[in-house]
Amino acid sequence: MIYGNGVDIVEIRRIKEIIDNNPRFLTRNFSIRENLLFQEKQMRIETIAAGFAAKEAISKAFGTGIRGFNLIDIEVLRNELGKPIVYLNGKAKETAESIGIGSVELSISHSDDYAIAFAIAIVK
Repeated sequence: MIYGNGVDIVEIRRIKEIIDNNPRFLTRNFSIRENLLFQEKQMRIETIAAGFAAKEAISKAFGTGIRGFNLIDIEVLRNELGKPIVYLNGKAKETAESIGIGSVELSISHSDDYAIAFAIAIVK
């Protein structure tokens, strides 16, 4: 059963500007494993922007936005086929459990200018 859904779109250029002006953006919002993924992808800005959009979409699927947890508590990694996989940690995991969310399905995409993510929160 679906608890909620969320979508987010970001301008890739804006994420690049943020990173250029604040390199800590990557370590404040993305886990060590996500940063390793970005390095494997040659720090492609569209990959980073899609990851950021994914975290925002997931928080919207919770129906809470980013309240009570930080974006770093949500990890968006890939399986062996490249499918995005969501891992919830810390306060994001606690929030999901407290409202009955058991898993999150995610789709991400990007063009030259925009990255978009769509998340579905599924009840346990």
